[in-house]
Amino acid sequence: MLARLAHGRALIGAAFAAALLLTGCETTNGPSASGGSFVTATDTAQMTRSGFLTDYARLRPTSWGNGVECWRDPTLNARKYTKVLFSRIVVSLVPPKGDGVSNTVDPTDLKTLTDYFHAALVKAVRPEMPVATTAGPGVLVIRIALTDLVPTSVSESLAGTLIPYGFVAEAGSGVATGRPAGSTPYMGAAGMEMQFRDGATGKVVGECRDTEIGRKYALADSSDATQVAETWVNGYLSSFDAWSYARAAFDKWSALLAQRIAALRGQ
Repeated sequence: MLARLAHGRALIGAAFAAALLLTGCETTNGPSASGGSFVTATDTAQMTRSGFLTDYARLRPTSWGNGVECWRDPTLNARKYTKVLFSRIVVSLVPPKGDGVSNTVDPTDLKTLTDYFHAALVKAVRPEMPVATTAGPGVLVIRIALTDLVPTSVSESLAGTLIPYGFVAEAGSGVATGRPAGSTPYMGAAGMEMQFRDGATGKVVGECRDTEIGRKYALADSSDATQVAETWVNGYLSSFDAWSYARAAFDKWSALLAQRIAALRGQ
């Protein structure tokens, strides 16, 4: 037992050492560590159609969402909304995909994940708009469904992320199998569908969807070795927690939502 613990500490120490050497001895406080900008990536092949949204055919990739697909009512005037209301997050898991991956999730995990996502949304959006508790005129109602949740297979992830640095040939393996660059099938995924309604009329004014998958490096996205190293180390550390990549996706979506609200309201 003590030998295994010592081995684990040594592996973590090696991962941090690699990061420090490759990042000029700087700590990782950027979006790859906190917001999931590099730790997760959109997997278009896993976008869901749960029935939560009204019309999936009109969704299109956005220029601002890093893969997020959206539709917005062309007559929308975002400035008329002064508050935002988050409805209770619902969960609509997709059927089994036939790949041996179970889509069952422990109810306690679901409560923890939805609470985390709601808190992340409120924290991100509150600086842009007050959060309301009831719908009404001037309130933008946001409804959210988690449509795909796949935990990280911790044992496989730990083995997979311990590849020595210098894996240029393998960096494109995700692309070769139809997944985002740097991703692997055992690093977890999270799907989300989001709907925006007018708080007075109930009219749907916008819809979005995305599915994020965990990845351990982002070489295909950048020639910067610092970003590659940060993503690899963050991916390695996230491998110890089955839901780290889901939380990273929640942080990413929350940040994008706040940025988009600010942009549409001209702030």
